[in-house]
Amino acid sequence: MCRKKIALVGAGQIGGTMALALAQKQLGDIVLVDVVEGVPQGKSLDIMEGRSVINSSAILSGTNNYADLAGSDVVIVTAGVPRKPGMSRDDLLGINYSIIEKVGIALKETAPNAFVIVVTNPLDAMVYAMQKVTGFPANKVVGMAGVLDSARLACFVAMELGVSAEDVQAVVMGGHGDTMVSFYNCVSVGGIPLPQLMNKETFDKLAARTANAGGEIVNLLKNGSAFYSPGLSAIKMAEAYLLDKKSVLTCAAMLNGEYGVKGLYCGVPVVMGAKGVEKILEVSMNDAEKAAFDNSVKAVKGLVEWVDGHSK
Repeated sequence: MCRKKIALVGAGQIGGTMALALAQKQLGDIVLVDVVEGVPQGKSLDIMEGRSVINSSAILSGTNNYADLAGSDVVIVTAGVPRKPGMSRDDLLGINYSIIEKVGIALKETAPNAFVIVVTNPLDAMVYAMQKVTGFPANKVVGMAGVLDSARLACFVAMELGVSAEDVQAVVMGGHGDTMVSFYNCVSVGGIPLPQLMNKETFDKLAARTANAGGEIVNLLKNGSAFYSPGLSAIKMAEAYLLDKKSVLTCAAMLNGEYGVKGLYCGVPVVMGAKGVEKILEVSMNDAEKAAFDNSVKAVKGLVEWVDGHSK
């Protein structure tokens, strides 16, 4: 059986976190790619030297050359500028688009069969740009957001109820920004529907914290943004693809009429397996939830129009 090749484009905090997690899980060999000389080489060597400690046979390497993406089975893109205090994800649009464009062109030339996971913000616009630049099938180009946002909501629910986070299932949909929508009726705790355990007023406060969770960490760090939870969330998606798990995950997927949306990437629950996004699951919404979701889609559409106006 041929070992899988996983490329991480961007060797910053998220890239390093993912490289370690992938080595621990032994999902394949890992190549870290970054424009800064020495950083991907140093981080990959650092993890290589710890493999006997974590009982891993994964081979890691670092490079500054996009040509080394060749033959990748999975490519996770985190390259870009992180947020600083006072910045929204949308403020990163221009500079990060130029980076995504370069990476997309390289992927088209070197790894045409790869499953691509985009983490770079503003997420929904960047994954749209990546699919447009590469021309890859939409089911093979996805954005990591919903796994993270849903995990954050699950965390806050668990903290509020004093239960284990692993027993909480949550669903957060829409764009990966301040307009994201948390679904009260889609949260369960050990199989028990959340409305039986928590009132809506309390839930709404947790939903608001979830929408601003990234900014909360940015403000605390003061020089950078979240990296552990985003990195782990992207690995969960890669694992679903590589192991054909048929996992139900929320991610930024291209909608083709689902939820009344066509031609846009937006966070929705999907079935993820060896074909990438194998099915989009449609969640029933009440009027308030549908209005909030539509508002989130509208925000994504504005960013996508910018991409369309600036793409070659």
